[in-house]
Amino acid sequence: MNPTPCYLNTWKRFVREGLFDKSRLDKRVMESWHRCKQANVNPYLDKGQSLLEKELFSAQKKKYSLFLNTALPYLNKISQQLKESDMLALLIDADGYVLSLTGSQRTMVEARKINFMEGARWTETDVGTNAIGTALVIGEAVMINGTEHFSIASHHWSCSAAPIRDVDGTILGVIDISCMADNKHPFMLGMASTVAYAIEREIQVQQKRREMELITHCLQQVEADEPYVVCNEKKQIVSASRSIRERFSDWYGMDVERLMAHPFVIRGKQIIQSEQDGKMLGMSLSLEEATKSNITVSFPQFPGESGTSKVFQQTLSEMKRAAQTNAHAYIWGETGTGKELAARAIHSASERHRGPFIAVNCGAIPESLLESELFGYAEGAFTGAKRHGAKGKFEQAHKGTLFLDEIGEIPYAMQVALLRVIEERKVVPLGGTHEIPLDIRIITATHRNMNELLKEGKIREDLYYRLHVYPINIPPLRDRKEDIPDLYRYYQKKHQWNAKFPESFFQKLQEYHWPGNIRELFNLFEHIRVLFPEGGRIGSSQYDEVLEAIDQKKKKLYPAEGHDISKELTYREHIRKQMVIESLHKTKGHVSEAARLAGVPRSTFYKWMRKFKLS
Repeated sequence: MNPTPCYLNTWKRFVREGLFDKSRLDKRVMESWHRCKQANVNPYLDKGQSLLEKELFSAQKKKYSLFLNTALPYLNKISQQLKESDMLALLIDADGYVLSLTGSQRTMVEARKINFMEGARWTETDVGTNAIGTALVIGEAVMINGTEHFSIASHHWSCSAAPIRDVDGTILGVIDISCMADNKHPFMLGMASTVAYAIEREIQVQQKRREMELITHCLQQVEADEPYVVCNEKKQIVSASRSIRERFSDWYGMDVERLMAHPFVIRGKQIIQSEQDGKMLGMSLSLEEATKSNITVSFPQFPGESGTSKVFQQTLSEMKRAAQTNAHAYIWGETGTGKELAARAIHSASERHRGPFIAVNCGAIPESLLESELFGYAEGAFTGAKRHGAKGKFEQAHKGTLFLDEIGEIPYAMQVALLRVIEERKVVPLGGTHEIPLDIRIITATHRNMNELLKEGKIREDLYYRLHVYPINIPPLRDRKEDIPDLYRYYQKKHQWNAKFPESFFQKLQEYHWPGNIRELFNLFEHIRVLFPEGGRIGSSQYDEVLEAIDQKKKKLYPAEGHDISKELTYREHIRKQMVIESLHKTKGHVSEAARLAGVPRSTFYKWMRKFKLS
């Protein structure tokens, strides 16, 4: 049983000298070896070192009982195939502990020799590069063969692992298919990925059912006017009273601790258990708004017009809190809502206001230039480089704030380098050798919720947790139409334009949906200013043509049929409609799978689709 010689020599050279031939190793293996080197993992470990005692192992299995109980039947289905192929299948939780393994007895004997067994922790920091630990780090399915493993304990093994996620995209654990290296099978990775997908779907169905049971418990209280929320086990809000829903557009999935900062106090709390198995589903919280006299929501540094809408006043309050700390802030909102203005406001109101504010639109820079743009480059780093090199945006933002707009557009591979700079607070310019220390605050932004980007794999999980520290939602203009007159006054003052419109003009503007948000509104003002540069009192006959164009756009974008359906639905129907939309989205429109995910017959699902005009 000899490992592949070329890989063994590659491994020996890296362990001894820290060097290797890149052409001989997969990129993910190379990155993992570097992580192991930095974590001082012993490459000469001949077995796993971390083993849970019996009581602690029982507690660990209880902690991941939903994951374990859902996944075990799928392992049983492939048990015979595993035995015939001398393979093992293991279930590993998100902490890296082996919860269960099944398969060939002969292979299991070999596994015990290296403590590859129930209760053992098999992470990269424990045993170096391995399919389980590496899959947990990168969040992707991966196969590690022979001496691609960092520690000698696994050099005679071939392992394939795939992560299993919950509804929110959080990794619950990993399924691993392993065998001896001289008996490896090309289908192992596909087998692990297929079983992981099946387990994942079943877990998501069960989580959705439990969430619906949780919501059903509290329907009567949710219909009341008092502030009231229902949270799942993760303390994420899954249902809320009208007062909460109207105040927070992004209430669903919000961490309840964030709600407490707005500020509310808990008046009463009730644990809610499942009637089916008696396990905790979540909790309900009766809330009370703290004394308003203690809240200051003014934010004079905001470079715009704050308006009077409650929803934007709340956003200003969040921005003010963000300005009082040095934590990374994350701003999300639709295109045209003013995310950069919000970032500038936070910077201006912070202790860093005397330092630079550097804004970068990551989606507007070609991928080939992004690295040099952010990190800078040394003299002669590439053809066409400036003689003395150039400072990158990180270095330019020293002692100030770096605003990275459309962070989701950064290539996945480059996110590793970005994460390293954020964690170490040092940057090495392209082609350079010396680290440059940084003192910066980072504010990021996207036009989509970063949770969605994480679920779709467009942003690394480790980078997500670094940047998603204090999220701030900028509401779309359609949710704050009462601010339109104030926004006009801001535009008028900025451009020194003294045009005056009757009240009917602003009423007409408030009837439109504004898909382009403030950017579209200011574009309209600009259009009228070109027509009437002198300003003065502008009558309805003069701007009728402009408003007629808005009416035509409104008819194309929002046909009359079904336009007011949301106003006719009860709260229970709102929940049901949202569940239908989410199920269809997650299954890419496959109705049968969506019905199964929602836990209802296909005929019922079709009926709901017709009712909510989704078919």
